[in-house]
Parts: sequence; structure tokens; C-alpha cells
Amino acid sequence: MEKFTLGIEEEYMVIDPVTRELKSHDQKIVEIASQVLKDQVKAEMHQAVVEVGTGICRHVDEARHDIARLRKFVGEVAGSLNLKIGAAGTHPFSHWSTQLITPNPRYDEIVNEMQEAARSNLIFGLHVHVGIADKNMAIHIMNTVRYFLPHVFALSTNSPFWEGRNTGFKSFRTKVFDKFPRTGIPDSHNGWDDFKNYINLLIKTRCIDNAKKIWWDVRVHPFFDTIEFRICDVPLLVDETIAIAALFQALVAKLYKLRLQNMSFINYSRALINENKWRASRYGLDGTLIDFGKEKEVDTRSLIYELLDFIDDVVDDLGSRHAIQQVNKILEHGTGADRQLKVFAATNSMAKVVDYITEQTMQDL
Repeated sequence: MEKFTLGIEEEYMVIDPVTRELKSHDQKIVEIASQVLKDQVKAEMHQAVVEVGTGICRHVDEARHDIARLRKFVGEVAGSLNLKIGAAGTHPFSHWSTQLITPNPRYDEIVNEMQEAARSNLIFGLHVHVGIADKNMAIHIMNTVRYFLPHVFALSTNSPFWEGRNTGFKSFRTKVFDKFPRTGIPDSHNGWDDFKNYINLLIKTRCIDNAKKIWWDVRVHPFFDTIEFRICDVPLLVDETIAIAALFQALVAKLYKLRLQNMSFINYSRALINENKWRASRYGLDGTLIDFGKEKEVDTRSLIYELLDFIDDVVDDLGSRHAIQQVNKILEHGTGADRQLKVFAATNSMAKVVDYITEQTMQDL
């Protein structure tokens, strides 16, 4: 029986507390933090980014403990260097062109190939791994779970500002990342062999050198026994991260359970799911998504309540009901994007928005 273990990765901004700008910190935070956290803390392509990753967690409580510990420790190390960390999908006003790239052959290669698409990719995401060993089952779940990605993504939206402008999007991060190849909602695949053939063709034709250069919103991980969800902005609060991780875990468990009962959720086309992803990035929770079964628009919030009903029969076995209850708080108080916009409306100050982000990032740890 699958255990549906969890692994969570979060990307943080490094911020100068005086100017509130992103700060290229020469990876000093990573250098110091890794003495204790080992490979749970990593440098990213831009020097103003720090990434952390939990171990393999058996359930959401273990994942919360681990991600809170990582946030807290990295925040304290940043503080010792007179810096702060922030969890949001984009920085409200810093410009990517002033940020330094981390010296590393891999990053040099990406920048050389992708040019400005890579240099401007100054964004901060949340990646959730859910453990599943059977690769064919994982492909089946990847195919069917795609329908639900916009629903969960809407809950995570946390990047309304870009280079000092209100973009009008609840998640502009996804618009920035769209410039990369092999991103977004994937096509469906006819099993693990079909997926491997696709990868091998790309490697053979020098599109990629390994399968990690596939950056879809969900992917069966090429090296771990996991399905990896990559669509979400990094949330402000650690409890929001855990709620989203718990939702993805429950979706995997539910679709697995249906498959074992010889039932399946409808497999919708990428083109249709993309319509919902666009709406989620533009409006967050305040718009409508398309219910493809009914062929009509439905209020996003009510579709999320339907999603909670859909997974209800697996959450107690997973021990995640309390974590998923945080979804109701997001529906009530708004996503990170809604709350950032509220601060800006009240203060007309991007600096105050950055202060709000750094405060929320370190809350309840």
C-alpha cells in the first residue's frame, strides 16, 4: 500500500530591511545555514533566493514541523547578517536586472541558453512531493489530477506586484515563468513507457540533458518515487503551505483509491485546463472556473468546497483534516495576494507591503 509521504520545498526572497529591496547576499545565508541544515538549504540561480526542502515526511504534522524549523532557522541566519527573508511569489518592486546570478556552471548554461527569459525569472515557488512508487499509477494520477491544479493554485496566489506595478493578476509569478519552455499544464501520457520515450527523444535531440529540465505544473519526478506539484506561489504563512501540501496529498490518495476500485476521474484536455489556470492566476479566489462536466462557469470558492467534499473520505486516514481546515481560513481572509493588495490599498506603500510579507513569513513558527 502506498504511504503518500510528503516533501516540501519553499523558495524565499532575501531582503535588505532598510531599502526593502531584494539583496544579492553572495549565498552567505546558505553557507552558514548549511553547516546545520546540510543539503536542506540550497542556493538558487539568483543570489537573492534561498531554497529549503524538508526530509521525507510521513504525514502533514511532520512536514509542518520540518518546514517551520527550516523557515525559522534560515530567518534567524538572515537576521544575523542584517537581512530578512520573505515568502511571496514575486518581490513587489525590485527589478530583476539589478540582481546577481549565482556563479555555477549549471546556471551559466541555463542563462546562456535561455538568455533574458532566465535572467528575468526572479520568482519564488512552492513545490510539493507526494510519495508514490508505482510509476504507471503515478502517470495515471498525474493525468487526472491536472483538472484540480487551478483550484489549488487559486488558493496559493501570492504575487500581485511586479517591478513596482500592480499587475492586475493575483499570481503574476506564473506569467513570468511562462517564458520558459516545458512549463505549465502537461499533456496526458499513456503510461510510464510513453513518458520515458518523450524524455529520451528530448535528450537525444539535445532539447534537454536530463528530465529535471521539465518544469511542468505537475510531473512524475524522474529520480524520486514522487509526484511533484510545482504550480503554486510560495504562500505567506507556513500553515497555508501545509494546507496546500495536504490538499495535494489527499488528491493523490483519492485518485489512487478510485483507480483501485476500477473508477477514474475524467481526463480533460490541456487546452481546457489552461482556461482555468489563466482564470486562477488572474482572479485568484474572486473569479469563476469552468466546471467542464456541467459546461458552465462556477464561482471558484464553491468549486473549492466541492474539492473538499471530493477528498473528504481520505483525509482522516492521512491524518490531515486539521491541516486542510486552514483552507477555510484562506477562503475567509483571502490569499496572500488579496492580503498584499489590502495593505497596499491602505498604505499606498510598496515598502509596507514588503514589511507585511517579511512579518507573515516568520509568523507561527
